[in-house]
Formats: sequence, C-alpha cells, structure tokens
Amino acid sequence: MKKEQIGAQLYTVRDFTRTAEDLNIALKKIKAIGYASVQVSAIGPIAPEIVKELADENGLAICATHTSFDKLRGSLAQVIDEHQLWDCRYVGLGAIPDAYRTSIEGYKKFAEETAAIAAELDQAGLQFIYHNHHFEFEKYGGQPSGMDTLLTATDPQTFGFELDLYWIQAAGADPEQWIHKVNGRMAVVHLKDMGVHQGRVLTAEIGEGNMDYKKLIQACRDTGVEWYVVEQDECIRDPFESLAISYRNLQAFLD
Repeated sequence: MKKEQIGAQLYTVRDFTRTAEDLNIALKKIKAIGYASVQVSAIGPIAPEIVKELADENGLAICATHTSFDKLRGSLAQVIDEHQLWDCRYVGLGAIPDAYRTSIEGYKKFAEETAAIAAELDQAGLQFIYHNHHFEFEKYGGQPSGMDTLLTATDPQTFGFELDLYWIQAAGADPEQWIHKVNGRMAVVHLKDMGVHQGRVLTAEIGEGNMDYKKLIQACRDTGVEWYVVEQDECIRDPFESLAISYRNLQAFLD
C-alpha cells in the first residue's frame, strides 16, 4: 500500500457535504490530512461537473462511488457519463435492497438483475463493485450465506466486490479469508476498525480498535487491491479528526 492509494469515503463526513460550498471545504480538509482520493457517496444534490471541478481544484482523484440501485436500473447512461467525467472506473452499490435480503432466492434474483447492469458498465470501461454489510452473511436453512451466493452466482469478469472488513468481522466471518475469496475481483477495499467505547461495540479509527490490520493489509497487497478507502460510519469525535487518525495510523503499513 502506497500513500497515493489511500482514499477517504465521503460518507464519513456526510453531514458536511450537502452543498457545493460545504463539499469544497470538506475536500480541502481531506486533502490537508494527506488523502489522495475520495469515494463519492451521500453528498448533496451537486452537479457532477461541479464535483469534478472541486475534486480537481483540491488535487483529489475520485477513486469510486456509491450509486443507488434505482439509479443503476433507471439511469444507467447517466451513471456511465458521470463516472467517465470523473475518470472514475469503480461504480459501487452500497447494499443490496431490502426486498432481496430475506432469502437465498432473493440474492439469486438480485444477482440476475444486476448482471445486465454490470455487463453494460463493463462495456463502457467501468467496473461494478458490491459493498457488503453484516446481513449478507446470514444463512437460511443451512444454505450458503447471501454473501457466498453473490460470490458464486455472479460473473467474475463484471461483478466485483468492495469488501468492508469491519462488517465482515461484525458478522462473525473472517475478513482475511474473504479478501482471498474475492481475489481478482476486488480493486477497492473499505477499511475501518472495530472498537469498544463505553461498553458499546462500534466503528473505530484504523489502529484504535481490535482488528489485526497488519494481517489484513498484507492480504490486500497479496490480492492486488488498488484503492484502500477509509470509511467510518459512526465517529465519537469530529469525523475529520477520525479520518486524520486513521490516515496517520495507516502510515505504519506503507510499502
């Protein structure tokens, strides 16, 4: 992992990116911390051209996005245009919609419905990537988990993964094992730690929790991860300070 591969997920600072003016301030702070890129997610209704202009002005690449399933289904041409404008290859989906989560048949239906979207993105030179939470690891009547179903029921050439290592840990699965399971299918990984604060388990800054990030970063290196994106769903301090702590602690793992 090199410095230029470390990105910040804008979902972490979602309360500070509602307008173009706020987004500009947020990007300046992220750049000042040292990040080289951002993942566009949960920002306000800001024109794609403005997003690109602000990212360029602040010297930040757009490494990936999270795009809603409704937009992928209903406005895919617009999605492609935006990502090409942003020089961003990775089109992320933040979660499987609720309607598909209740059975393995639902996961298989989602895989089928996503296939055409992923193939069209591939034809445009883009890559669909799926971001997990913990619920994908539920098992239904002794069948494989939803996550295992997504792994086996999708095309490795067009359906990629964006593993969130915290949520794998939260599900009781093995993050290192899953990094290797998606070998060749993951260019973007989400990093956050798992800690305990006042008796409650929650997301923590990298190095401030209890996950073995030395081992996990090495597994990401071994499998060719391109972008290491810091995301923290919940912060007990200012989220920009949390991003700074994670960035500083990640320096111990640089090549």
